[in-house]
Amino acid sequence: MIDRRTFLKSGTIAGLGLFVPNRSYGLSAGTEDAEEGLRVGIIGLDTSHSTAFAKLLNSQTSVYGGYKVVAAYPLGSKDIESSVRRIPGYTDEVRKSGVEIVSSIQDLLKKADVVLLETNDGRLHLEQALEVFKAGKTVFIDKPVAASLSDVLAIYQAAEKYKVPVFSASSLRYMSNMDDILKNKSAGRVLGAETFSPCTLEATHPDFFWYGIHGVEALYTVMGTGCKTVSRIHTPDTDVATGVWEDNRIGAFRGLRAGKTGYGGYVFGDKAIKLLGDYNGYAPLLADIIRFFQTNVPPVTSAETIEIFTFMEAAHESTRRNGASVALAEVRAKALSEVKLY
Repeated sequence: MIDRRTFLKSGTIAGLGLFVPNRSYGLSAGTEDAEEGLRVGIIGLDTSHSTAFAKLLNSQTSVYGGYKVVAAYPLGSKDIESSVRRIPGYTDEVRKSGVEIVSSIQDLLKKADVVLLETNDGRLHLEQALEVFKAGKTVFIDKPVAASLSDVLAIYQAAEKYKVPVFSASSLRYMSNMDDILKNKSAGRVLGAETFSPCTLEATHPDFFWYGIHGVEALYTVMGTGCKTVSRIHTPDTDVATGVWEDNRIGAFRGLRAGKTGYGGYVFGDKAIKLLGDYNGYAPLLADIIRFFQTNVPPVTSAETIEIFTFMEAAHESTRRNGASVALAEVRAKALSEVKLY
């Protein structure tokens, strides 16, 4: 397994014909039928990510290695109103991109070689992912991987059992200055970081899982794994979660629910302090998804993704304990005890 930092060092994989993050993305002519092995299926049309990926792939098929969305299963959340009301409109949008709408995940798996699991409601991801794993299809699982840490762990355990490659990431992992910081070491050795993002809450998910994950993932992209403890300050308008890493570095995430919101952050290095830059759209993430489909090598390791969700669950637990410091090892052990084997 290799992580994103290794990908950045090696550059574009020879012969894939893909662009790398931060290039300009021109349209290619035509959306020729996808060949066997290059057929993409989407599960869940209750998120704008589904329409964005379908439009990008089906308008730029040759640029994305020939991959094309051929089928989509629309049903996502059953009771999150903001998601449910999107399904009819997003279904129409995806259909206009030349995608067949199917009535079940099983029908989709007969038509697709690889899968984008896009359902906005993380509570459904374990059930849906198990169908994909049993079919042996490589899958990208959009944020959040699941709506509980125990389900996140169960998904990765099941993927290992069925020997199916899994990749999950937020598009905020690809902010405009991220390559310069990670590849060119423009800040030098990263000594700490502070990130921020909108942090809308959803009662069915732990607080950061729903939207704060964007800023937390940006934090982990520059800090890497190894966080020991998390403490959180929570008010109706703002969250601040501060992690202490094993080497005594400190990383913090600020979740915004009032006033001007946006995405960003600072990296504190031994050579410079650098801004993370701007949100860079979906194209850089999609480029990594296609590399993943071609190589079966996730650009973000399961260990890093699991720690991101452990960090967020520890922050949730910190609030239950009135802001006390919580060990990631503690919350992961508790979640592991709740995992069912599949």
